[in-house]
Amino acid sequence: MAEMAMQKYDEIVMKLLHYFITEEGYTPIILHGAENEIWLENLKKEHQIVRIVTNYIHNDEQLDFDLYRTKAIMKTIKQKTFSLSLNAINIFLNLGDNVHLDKYEDKHILSLNISTIKELDKNNTIKEEFPNLVKDTNFKEKGLELLMKITNDINKVNNEEAQKAEDVFKKKIPYVTYILIAINVIVFALMYILGDGSENTYTLIKFGALFGPFVKAGEYYRLITSAFLHIGPVHLLMNMYALYIIGSQVENFLGHFKYSIIYFISIITGSLLSLIINTNVVSAGASGAIFGLMGALLYFGYHYRVYLGNALKTQIIPLIALNLLLGFMIPGIDISCHIGGLVGGTLATWAIGVKDKSSAQEKINGWIMLSIFVCFLVYLAFIK
Repeated sequence: MAEMAMQKYDEIVMKLLHYFITEEGYTPIILHGAENEIWLENLKKEHQIVRIVTNYIHNDEQLDFDLYRTKAIMKTIKQKTFSLSLNAINIFLNLGDNVHLDKYEDKHILSLNISTIKELDKNNTIKEEFPNLVKDTNFKEKGLELLMKITNDINKVNNEEAQKAEDVFKKKIPYVTYILIAINVIVFALMYILGDGSENTYTLIKFGALFGPFVKAGEYYRLITSAFLHIGPVHLLMNMYALYIIGSQVENFLGHFKYSIIYFISIITGSLLSLIINTNVVSAGASGAIFGLMGALLYFGYHYRVYLGNALKTQIIPLIALNLLLGFMIPGIDISCHIGGLVGGTLATWAIGVKDKSSAQEKINGWIMLSIFVCFLVYLAFIK
């Protein structure tokens, strides 16, 4: 009887795994020490976690401990994935007769006890979120043939997802970053060849530095040209090093075209906010665009937090915070340009989307938010 029961549970588990992985896009979560249970996640779903439990639970005390442990694991997952909230579906397949699951209520955990998949259709939440669950788990194959089909289908999906991730993370040549660095260096040299050097105010203005009265007089090109000028060799070297390190990563992850769009939008938003705050100050530098790339890296890292969760927490966010802090502490740094670029770059990445991660609705929302932000800056800079 025990062998028959295990075979029954195995078949239900295999069918549920097949459905949630191949039809709903869930991926397995690796948990050390978790026996007789399977965790799946899809952060885009209303219930981001699906947990399938075959472990025998014989009384309410054991169930209490199981639910306590489930909440603790969900808290850890929430922290690692930077999720504000997580909802889970707990599917129990082997509860004892002395277990009273119906008395347990949790707004974030839907717990169900089933002996057949069809029983899931009786729950309104499951029926609304996964209307095809029962139909898509009704296989004509049986026994070994069913096992082979499910295994092959799941492996196919996993291989496709692995290939997508490999395409995103594989090393590519950052052509655009190299071109941008070359332009900045050439312009810097020309300021000495054709002018009186990069620290001369007249030369900076002549080459297109940002200066409020001239921009408002119609020289709008300064919003962009100012990002290709630098004041002194240290300024140039610091920004070009940052552009090489951060730009190469963003271009590698998002592609040449999207990277270029983000870069120039960040230049514009950074220059606009600088224009609003520093009306009569001559300013220049690529730092607004670089902060925009940091915002792009932050947005990308959030969408790929399963892969970059630790880097997001220990590298990307601290890097942004440290640079913003330095901007407030060190005199002469145009912190408004940094903030404008950071926000603009983040919104631009939201608008153009992350491959295989962003939905059409997310991109539309991104374009709406970016448009509102740019229009607001233009209003403050030129109309108010």
